[in-house]
Amino acid sequence: MSTRNSARWRRTARLLVAPAALLVAGAVLTAPQSQAAPAQTLASFGDDFDGPAGSGVDGSKWGHETGDNVNNHERQWYTDGTANAVLDGQGHLVITAKKENSGNNCWYGACEYTSARLNTSGKFTASSGHVEARMKLPRGQGMWPAFWMLGSDIGSVGWPQCGEIDIMENVGFEPNTVHGTIHGPGYSGSGGIGAPYDGPNFSDDFHTYAIDWSQDKIVWSVDGNAYQTRTPADVGGNQWVFNHGFFVILNLAVGGYWPGDPDGSTQFPQQLVVDYVHVS
Repeated sequence: MSTRNSARWRRTARLLVAPAALLVAGAVLTAPQSQAAPAQTLASFGDDFDGPAGSGVDGSKWGHETGDNVNNHERQWYTDGTANAVLDGQGHLVITAKKENSGNNCWYGACEYTSARLNTSGKFTASSGHVEARMKLPRGQGMWPAFWMLGSDIGSVGWPQCGEIDIMENVGFEPNTVHGTIHGPGYSGSGGIGAPYDGPNFSDDFHTYAIDWSQDKIVWSVDGNAYQTRTPADVGGNQWVFNHGFFVILNLAVGGYWPGDPDGSTQFPQQLVVDYVHVS
């Protein structure tokens, strides 16, 4: 087991949910009550984040999760409203990680940072298709942006039986690398199956992160360059749990076992800027 993988598992073993309250192995991420109703599995989804500067996300498409995530030893408190997730008036969603002076009460002490985590649970799920986001990543030690999906049956079967598809993860100490991974029963956490993609500094400009997802096959790409394909043959005789509905998640975590904590070189605020999210 590599050092990276031995730390990395803690990021994924986190959502054991009831639909209205996302339980995080010792912490609780509270989600909007509208999530209690199951989402209809639809063929397409799109958000170009067009709207006035200072406005919040479209509530018919996204819900906020609020709280902390002690299981991963993350340092942020996820907030609701526009404090940390706002439209910039130029067609972007901006998720901002801020260093706070006072902090909120977290499971492990005072949260030094705030950020945001959004999902489509109860609003949109997909079971196949092209899932894509164009984003500009934050930079700096301790930053941990992610674009990912969880099986919509997580409330009944739990994680990792529901399945998790990490379309893009980045940790600040690897500014030129993003990761794509799947997690399921028998291949979760450090046993998650994935690959890195090395490119330019992903904080310098926008890049497109995507999967092409069909029955028994997922292909990851960055800027149209396919770099990884996974099928049931890759899961070592375990169950392939990716042929059902999944919802979409965007978040910017601060700290955690995989990225490590921010240090004196980390400048705040940091931003995950999202141009669009499309599913077709």
